[in-house]
Amino acid sequence: QVLLVESGGGLVQAGGSLRLSCAASGRTFSSYTMGWFRQAPGKEREFVARIGRNGIFKYYQDSVKGRFTISRDNIKNTMYLQMNSLKPEDTAVYYCAASAQGIDESLSAEKYYYWGQGTQVTVSS
Repeated sequence: QVLLVESGGGLVQAGGSLRLSCAASGRTFSSYTMGWFRQAPGKEREFVARIGRNGIFKYYQDSVKGRFTISRDNIKNTMYLQMNSLKPEDTAVYYCAASAQGIDESLSAEKYYYWGQGTQVTVSS
């Protein structure tokens, strides 16, 4: 079992930056594809970014490309999401998740078995 705990959310003005962290328990963190998802009020949960087991391969939602950077540290069992040039439409609860499948198979939220509790990101205009 993997326990995921997000941190780093908060209130920021448009154009600002935040860095989210996702700390994972257990000794098998490096065996999971990891992803970030977000859910805004009244909207469905959507994919933001995912990263492969060794941290080399990364995929992003088009709307965050060039602004967000996903990374992981398999020694510290932690994944990160650096968010720059934030926009009001980035406001959402951000969740980290772990998938036992490879990065090419981990396309949708249904592929992720373990989820964190979420951290709120609010971007003011």
